[in-house]
Amino acid sequence: MDHEAEAHRTDLMTITRYVLNEQSRHPESRGDFTILLSHIVLGCKFVCSSVNKAGLAKLIGLAGETNVQGEEQKKLDVLSNEVFVKALISSGRTCILVSEEDEEATFVDPSLRGKYVVTFGWTLLIILAFTELSGSSHVCRYCVVFDPLDGSSNIDCGVSIGTIFGVYMVKDKDNVTLDEVLQPGKNMLAAGYCMYGSSCTLVLSTGSGVNGFTLDPSLGEFILTHPDIKIPKKGKIYSVNEGNAKNWDGPTTKYVEKCKFPKDGASPKSLRYIGSMVADVHRTLLYGGIFLYPADKKSPNGKLRVLYEVFPMSFLMEQAGGQAFTGKQRALDLVPTKIHQRSPIFLGSYDEVEEIKALYAAEKNTA
Repeated sequence: MDHEAEAHRTDLMTITRYVLNEQSRHPESRGDFTILLSHIVLGCKFVCSSVNKAGLAKLIGLAGETNVQGEEQKKLDVLSNEVFVKALISSGRTCILVSEEDEEATFVDPSLRGKYVVTFGWTLLIILAFTELSGSSHVCRYCVVFDPLDGSSNIDCGVSIGTIFGVYMVKDKDNVTLDEVLQPGKNMLAAGYCMYGSSCTLVLSTGSGVNGFTLDPSLGEFILTHPDIKIPKKGKIYSVNEGNAKNWDGPTTKYVEKCKFPKDGASPKSLRYIGSMVADVHRTLLYGGIFLYPADKKSPNGKLRVLYEVFPMSFLMEQAGGQAFTGKQRALDLVPTKIHQRSPIFLGSYDEVEEIKALYAAEKNTA
């Protein structure tokens, strides 16, 4: 028997064990952040289950409502938002929630507040489960921002979709205002996404690298399968919606032309574009390359939302050794003024983003 291989199969690093190990490195920790993450993880499991049985449970199709972005909501959009909002509130550790699906930020009732602000782009059973985990001690420390179900336009055709989230620490727990959320991305405490595809994969960073966990359905646990993810310094793939090419600015057009028709005799890069940010960024993170969603004539301020799309993905990319750039500045240095503010974004391998930055700098110098 190969005892070393056998040990590898049985000594499983679950996400719970991983987070507890991280907590033990900080003796001053009270476990509040660990509790918050356990609620996010359980929400991801619930949404994964709902996505997998969407066709059978009649969760496919439109809900008949429009969200604050002017987008028609799918049934799974509504369900996933409800799940995450209630899960985060019942954690007893959050003060403010910002969701893509809600026009206004949700200020948690003081009796239910915790320490964090959560931002993300997603029922009674899950509340009960989370309430049992939470206990009765509430300390306001966190804000969470999230997109509960990114890529929902792809729901009905089975393409990979996902949840994106970011966590901020509250600065003034006695006087919680919207300013707690309107912080630059570099102030994030943690960020991650959960991709619902051929497998359910949760990618997480708490500020000390990036790790990927895969859900084992038989155990109901996320297992560490991608430790210490590092994005390659260069890549052979670019990811962009070329249907918008006629509206692009000069630097974006030049970069994509160089990808397709390199003048140095190198092989052209491959185009891969799914249309689900989670899926496109996940591939970029693992294989290298660049993900582009530039501003254009139709969307001069960009299309992706800063708080719960641009910031979490930029945080992860930098933690993995890559870069994230808005066309004007480092993405994580941007200071948002509105909770649903949009921005262009270029993120991926360090050298690829460096090329984009050089093109924008050259245009600025000739203007």
